[in-house]
Amino acid sequence: MAETSLLEAPELAAERIDARAARENFPVASLLAPRWARPHLRAIYGFARLVDNLGDEAEGDRGALLDELERELDGPPRTEIMRRLHETIAARGLSREPFARLIEANRIDQAKSRYETWAEVREYCAYSADPVGRLVLGIYGRAGQQGLVAMSDSVCTGLQLVNFLQDPPRDLALGRVYLPQESLRRFGVTDADLAGPLTERVAALLRFEGERARGLLEAGLPLARALGGRPGTSVALFARGGIAALDALERAGWDVFSSRPAPTRFTFARLAIRELVRR
Repeated sequence: MAETSLLEAPELAAERIDARAARENFPVASLLAPRWARPHLRAIYGFARLVDNLGDEAEGDRGALLDELERELDGPPRTEIMRRLHETIAARGLSREPFARLIEANRIDQAKSRYETWAEVREYCAYSADPVGRLVLGIYGRAGQQGLVAMSDSVCTGLQLVNFLQDPPRDLALGRVYLPQESLRRFGVTDADLAGPLTERVAALLRFEGERARGLLEAGLPLARALGGRPGTSVALFARGGIAALDALERAGWDVFSSRPAPTRFTFARLAIRELVRR
């Protein structure tokens, strides 16, 4: 790929970030956050989406693109998304490490497509998911509190697993299987089965991993009370949104091939109202 294309690719990917945000529930949850925190949360979301776009969709040498983006963490920003991110890093004193870990997760995606055990999947989530929660804690000045970090990691890993359960056909089309191979063997499922159609074995596999995700999300719910106020309310909505996604999968009979079961905006709005009342 030409050097000019390498420089332009992050900007081209960034053009799709705001449109994608409008279709997802992240903006709904972030609206419950304190007003001053919302631009910082959007900056982190934009960066995470930019990294994913480069790792999943960019043409040419994705590794080189990811390397270039990591250099941009330290250098002057070239895109609007990175300009906003630099402002957030400076304003909230955020650590560089979580951002670098998100980039590393996408490097892993270029080299590794299968995970033998749940321990391997969880280690991947330590790069792909947990850094987002740690950055959120950083925005609220609580990144150094290990008890909160552990609960945040539990929520983020649970949410990542929910995404894996919603997207087996999409991930397989990208050449990846994130569900543990040991779990596939346990239920007699092959990688190819994850392309559909739904079978009893696949449903049993997804239900099993769904219970694992539910346990992680529920274990992280006390984080909301520990944070307190609007920060806690918004964090609780992320966790409860993940649980609502699992409920949607259950109602659909774990059929992720006919559609992508997920909570509706109405469901998120109802959850938001409940959290506001609860707080």
